[in-house]
Amino acid sequence: MEAILRDSIHHSLRDFLHRNAIFLCERLCAEFPSETNLQLLAGCYLHSNQAYAAYHILKGTQVAQSRYLFAMSCYQMNLLNEAEAALCPANEPNAEVPNGAAGHYLLGLIYRYTDRRKSAIHHFKQALTIDPSMWAAYEELCVLGSAEEAAVVFGEAAALSIQKQHLHHGSASQSSLTINDDCNLVSGRNLSFEDVSPRQLKLMQGSNTRDSSGNSHAILGGVSGQPTNGSSNISFYNTPSPMPMQLSGIAPPPVCRNALPNGLNLSSSTDSSPRSTMSSTVQAGRRKFVDEGKLRKVANNESAIRLISSRLSFDSGNRRSNRLAAEAGANTNASASMAAGNVTTNSSKFGSTKLGSVARSLTSRKGQPWANENLDEGIRNETFDDSRSNTASISGFTPTSDTRYLEQDGASLPIGGGIMLTSKVISGASEIMNLLRTLGEGYRLSCLYKCQDALDIYLKLPYKHYNTGWVLCQVGKAYFELLDYFEADRAFSLARQASPYSLEGMDIYSTVLYLLNEDMKLSYLAQELVSTDRLAPQSWCAMGNCYSLQKDHETALKNFQRAVQLNSKFTYAHTLCGHEYVALDDFENGIKSYQSALRLDARHYNSWFGLGMIYFRQEKFEFAEHHFRMANQINPCSSVIASNLGTALHALKRSEEALFIMEKAIRADEKNPVPMYQKANILMSLEKFDEALAVLEELNEYSPRESSVHALMGRIYKRRNMHDKAMLHFGIALDLKPSTTDVTAIKAAIERLLVPDELEDNL
Repeated sequence: MEAILRDSIHHSLRDFLHRNAIFLCERLCAEFPSETNLQLLAGCYLHSNQAYAAYHILKGTQVAQSRYLFAMSCYQMNLLNEAEAALCPANEPNAEVPNGAAGHYLLGLIYRYTDRRKSAIHHFKQALTIDPSMWAAYEELCVLGSAEEAAVVFGEAAALSIQKQHLHHGSASQSSLTINDDCNLVSGRNLSFEDVSPRQLKLMQGSNTRDSSGNSHAILGGVSGQPTNGSSNISFYNTPSPMPMQLSGIAPPPVCRNALPNGLNLSSSTDSSPRSTMSSTVQAGRRKFVDEGKLRKVANNESAIRLISSRLSFDSGNRRSNRLAAEAGANTNASASMAAGNVTTNSSKFGSTKLGSVARSLTSRKGQPWANENLDEGIRNETFDDSRSNTASISGFTPTSDTRYLEQDGASLPIGGGIMLTSKVISGASEIMNLLRTLGEGYRLSCLYKCQDALDIYLKLPYKHYNTGWVLCQVGKAYFELLDYFEADRAFSLARQASPYSLEGMDIYSTVLYLLNEDMKLSYLAQELVSTDRLAPQSWCAMGNCYSLQKDHETALKNFQRAVQLNSKFTYAHTLCGHEYVALDDFENGIKSYQSALRLDARHYNSWFGLGMIYFRQEKFEFAEHHFRMANQINPCSSVIASNLGTALHALKRSEEALFIMEKAIRADEKNPVPMYQKANILMSLEKFDEALAVLEELNEYSPRESSVHALMGRIYKRRNMHDKAMLHFGIALDLKPSTTDVTAIKAAIERLLVPDELEDNL
């Protein structure tokens, strides 16, 4: 009953029938109460976004996997202190973090959001060390500005780690699958494979149990207890399957009968059917046990003997039946002593060997392949074609003359009923790391705001990867940081075409459209996003930008606050709230919003810049200079930030330092006229009139219709007592239709044109 319920629960979870899985899992826990089953129930609730239910189910549990699930539920409920206590118990300071790489990643997130940056970085790096494919951990390191070069993280050592994990997982899984198959074959002694479905064969196998020390015990018929999950790297809903050691009247075939050391071959005949082979096995070995001596010998020689056949030849002859009968007779006396004293067997001897045992190629009928599925281990077996299934039998495989060692090219490893070449595993791991290396380096450079370098890296990607939603969004963000809003618009539009269902980066896209004054496109985008997912913060950020473009700042603020309400960890929504508060002259709440954003991400330069602008408008120039400098340290390539930093330094009478910063701002973006204008303004204050006029003349060539440029030139000519030229440029400035404030200032300057500078200062 327990096995059937577990089977049905896993099927429901795979089919996203969460309500059905929860109902069945409650029945499972009521009938077979154990912490392992509670883990499964908690996992079902987490799948259905009911973290509070998982929290109450697992509170107080001590098993490693239970603590991880409890910590995950706490994290989703924003109970970060409890989540940390579950992963790192105070009474066990040296305890291992549960669930391997995933556990370290979760702990890194907890430390990040509790403002412990160094600890967060340590655990993200640990997660990557354990599992180099943990991309999310590398993303977090990039966001924190502490990621190593992708060539180091996703290098040869990472590829080798992936290979070892994959090969080890495959060999352990195949050993477990082989043992289960042997039991299935014998337990259905009166049934032919033409009459029995794979599900029926699986369910005929009785559940077995393992104690907490990892030893497997023989159980007479049915289920007795539950396996204890003590592993730290097991998936959420997958508990270890105990090795079957049976004391029933039916003997399982020798587990490692096909693992032949020293390359020995078996000769075979072809005049016996699968049914007759199985029947002879059953009749000959009614009280036969697994030959423990052979298993021990094979396990001990594993490191020396790694002989795997690259071709499989299946034998179904009488010779195998005779051999099984002979072995059964020889072991009849030994079985009694084994039952008395050697019932407990270390399961590692089964799971660790990399030698193939029984080839899993069973067909229900000719021309109809059977794809069996091991639900406990989560491995789906490959379906064989007709040509292979016609030669299939239960006898195992015979190494041919093409046998090679595993280390040689072309060696093969049985995985999930199929054959996966070791060379393919090696090349596959290398290809994955090469891809992650390119993506990782591009993302790292983007987070360091070396955006042009990041764009160059992304161009190295294959076409099929470059034209995916995620990559195109990263390209759009890079152009956005480079202030190339037209290219950013183009990249984001392509991203929408590639992944119209994805909301990744759409908050930035809405800001791009805002800055381009594309009110129609922005309105359409906001409506599309809200109709796609009303509970996504990106949707409400786009809606807020739409209202902000219409100068409806109060409504825009409400939309941004809605985004924060939906996801309090969405940093950009806090920053946008701050912008709207500033537009409403509510500096106090603006400061609070920017600070909330910085608590989530200390490298979010937009918030540092926003705080600097508030303090500058309040004429708190020292505070403004500090916040502009922090933003400049995070994003040294931004011309806008450097220009404002120079302006703050000039306000603090640090003009020489301000000139140096302005030069950097000009080099960062020669198309930006603001740094050149501010440089001319600083030069004028230093009475370097000729240099200031030279800068303004150059700027006038780039931006001939800037009224502020001509107004500043008029002021310089006035200081040099060249009133005719001053009047000329003041007139040009007025003709260019400046803002109301600038019009007032220019007219006041014209009125005082003949007033000496000394008297003007007194006025």
